[in-house]
Amino acid sequence: MSETKPIVVAVDGSDAASGAVIWAARAASARSLPLRIVTVVHVPAFYYSEPYLAQSFHEEMKATARDRLANAGVLARKVVDDNNGSVEISTEQIEGKITNTLIELSEHADRIVVGSRGLGEVKGLLAGSVSTALAAHSAAPVVVVRGRTLDGAPPAEGPVVVGVDGSESCRAAVEVAFEEAAARRATLVAVNVWSDVSVQPSLGAVPEDPHWSRIQTGEEIVLAERLAGFHDRYPDVVVERVVARDRPVRVLSEYAESAQLLVVGSRGRGGFKGLLLGSTSNALIQTADCPVLVARSETGEE
Repeated sequence: MSETKPIVVAVDGSDAASGAVIWAARAASARSLPLRIVTVVHVPAFYYSEPYLAQSFHEEMKATARDRLANAGVLARKVVDDNNGSVEISTEQIEGKITNTLIELSEHADRIVVGSRGLGEVKGLLAGSVSTALAAHSAAPVVVVRGRTLDGAPPAEGPVVVGVDGSESCRAAVEVAFEEAAARRATLVAVNVWSDVSVQPSLGAVPEDPHWSRIQTGEEIVLAERLAGFHDRYPDVVVERVVARDRPVRVLSEYAESAQLLVVGSRGRGGFKGLLLGSTSNALIQTADCPVLVARSETGEE
């Protein structure tokens, strides 16, 4: 019997973490998965130069963490009840370095969910170091909950949008996007964005140009190939296809303004070999106006 992996959400007491709890609780309800709420206690090394100070600080942090988990658990239960769900909710305090701990937890998670910026981040920083590192290294899909809110909650209406190209991580992104759209009973908007300096309007090219037309047709084929097979597995998901010539970040950001979730691969076809997080996915987890899910290929080969 296969393991039922939980949705794992990390909390630190920040408003961003509360939004992550709401998103994770909704997702657990929609997909009937366990919800595991964790907080990580880490005492910086410099405190250990004074053992008494380190012990006192440690105890204070553990007490704060217990309160943090209790509050998050109450919030999650309310969200689950509001969604008429039946979800097993657990809370856990873990000691260790935050990023390393969450990466380890991702090995046994269905999704790992974080806020865009936690308490320890510099004011004005768009995306926290933890969320960026997780998106690059996590074994499970990572959801960075960010963007617009309604009464402190992430959006629950609108389509699921997925960025599609010819990369390996795109395959994982498309599969996850179908799962999310089916669970949410949402429309799936599949967006393939291409650009080619040889057919820029500034150089005199227009959509009627044969070269432009060939590229457009080729990208429509790429999109169809990436979606092939999923219609049979998810027959109730309505899919809208979009092929556009522009910068991927700009187009996907525009769709994010009305989406409830944006799904991207960790690195697209234009990325450098060995790069763990591509420029498009990195930019979107910092600027998109809705939660962003970053998926990696199962083999880890991009």
